[in-house]
Amino acid sequence: MNYNQSCAAKGEHYGSSKRLLLNRSMQRAAVNVYKTDTSYEMLVFAPGRIKEHFKIDVEGRELKISYTPPEGFPRPDWVLREYSRGGFVRVFNLNETIDANGITAKYEDGVLHVSLPLIEGKELTRKEVAIS
Repeated sequence: MNYNQSCAAKGEHYGSSKRLLLNRSMQRAAVNVYKTDTSYEMLVFAPGRIKEHFKIDVEGRELKISYTPPEGFPRPDWVLREYSRGGFVRVFNLNETIDANGITAKYEDGVLHVSLPLIEGKELTRKEVAIS
């Protein structure tokens, strides 16, 4: 499973305070992935979201997880903002060992848990290429 680098965050300085604003990271959720004997387990940290507004799509070997906040979602005049409850899109490439039809998800305690089951007996092959 590979993270699509097109979703990488970009940073810029804002005003004279030189405070670093992370344009895209404020608009996306952090993701941790671990592997078990039978699956990859993905934890999408997304506190304060509404379960029904998440969307998970698999197209070919691409997994897209997105969140769209409801219309009229309040936007306070923030004094300090370290995380966003806004929308985001995360895209991951699935390798051939993942059973795309068996993917499941649940949202609990601010974490979207996505389970990506492995196809039994299907392992990635590794080959070293000689450099001439």
